[in-house]
Amino acid sequence: MVRALYPGSFDPVTRGHLDLVDRARRLFDSVTVAVARNSSKQPLFDVEERIEMLRHELPEDVAIVGFQELVVDFAQRNGFGVVLRGLRNVGDFEFEYQMALTNRHLRETVETVFVMPSHRFSFLSSSLIKDIVRYGGDVSSFVTPRVEDALRRKLRG
Repeated sequence: MVRALYPGSFDPVTRGHLDLVDRARRLFDSVTVAVARNSSKQPLFDVEERIEMLRHELPEDVAIVGFQELVVDFAQRNGFGVVLRGLRNVGDFEFEYQMALTNRHLRETVETVFVMPSHRFSFLSSSLIKDIVRYGGDVSSFVTPRVEDALRRKLRG
């Protein structure tokens, strides 16, 4: 049984993230989304809020957890054989490739698998979506209605 871990900040979760989870569910026996607590970043939503958003958007068979440690340590300690990473563009590939090689050096039993999102979502980023909302733009094709409402409450009052 191959269990995949999909780590990220998900601040907020986008349709691109959801697309990647759908793809992963077809490839692996189980998928767990892991929401990172990263003290070096200033997320818009706290971990609990991000987990709650994901619970409303993901199928029940996808587990959701928070974590605050090296991804490969968390993966190995919890029996995940695969870390799933999305690749939207060449910039993503260069960063993710370096990270995958570093992770392999740290924990060679945990593999990194790259999955490309649908072309409809290949340009999406949570940062871009937050900027669009800040300036009153329409993000309804990028996030679900529940996530859009949460963004507007946080960013526009």
